[in-house]
Amino acid sequence: MIDIVAEIMDIDKNFDLAVTSAKKLFFNGKIFIYPTDTIYGFGCNPFNEDAVANILKLKGRDEAKRFILLIDSIDSLLKYIDVKIESHIDFLISIWPNPITVVLNLNKNAKKIFKHETAAFRIPSHRFCLKLLSEIKMPLISTSVNRTGRPSLNDIQSIKYEYSSQVDAVFYTQKPPVAESSTLIDLSKDYPILLREGKYKFEDIMKKYEEV
Repeated sequence: MIDIVAEIMDIDKNFDLAVTSAKKLFFNGKIFIYPTDTIYGFGCNPFNEDAVANILKLKGRDEAKRFILLIDSIDSLLKYIDVKIESHIDFLISIWPNPITVVLNLNKNAKKIFKHETAAFRIPSHRFCLKLLSEIKMPLISTSVNRTGRPSLNDIQSIKYEYSSQVDAVFYTQKPPVAESSTLIDLSKDYPILLREGKYKFEDIMKKYEEV
């Protein structure tokens, strides 16, 4: 992907237009950069193989490594996951929306699509993300804006300088980024297992789990 003239849009000034534009890009198999409740991310339609391949190429990332999927609601999530313990749904309701990413078992159909047994999902606590997700009604890839092995970029000027010719759009906000990854837990078994601690502390997550 070279010599692309990226659309640059301030979501604070053009919120509805930015959502509409991102939705169109999503369904047209394009790649865009957008703010989340943690860090800026590359986004695309996870069901579009060409778009996914382009993000992998852009990041220089191994195909075996999977992306986080943002989703708008528990109802949407249930289309893709297999729930063996009903209380896990109550637990997810209690922790989302928040910067907490959860690895869950996929159902039979989703396994065929994603070619994996599990996937990592999050309902983000970010207005732009939630509005876009409610419009597309599908999961959205979220992966840090960086080349594999390099630090994530969260300064919008650096992002535009390095990637505006390699993505189709950059959506940004004037608000300072959190610049901290989501807490990542594995809920594919009986109990939550911490994989990466981020903004939200694992001990607080476990308190929620014990309450349901």
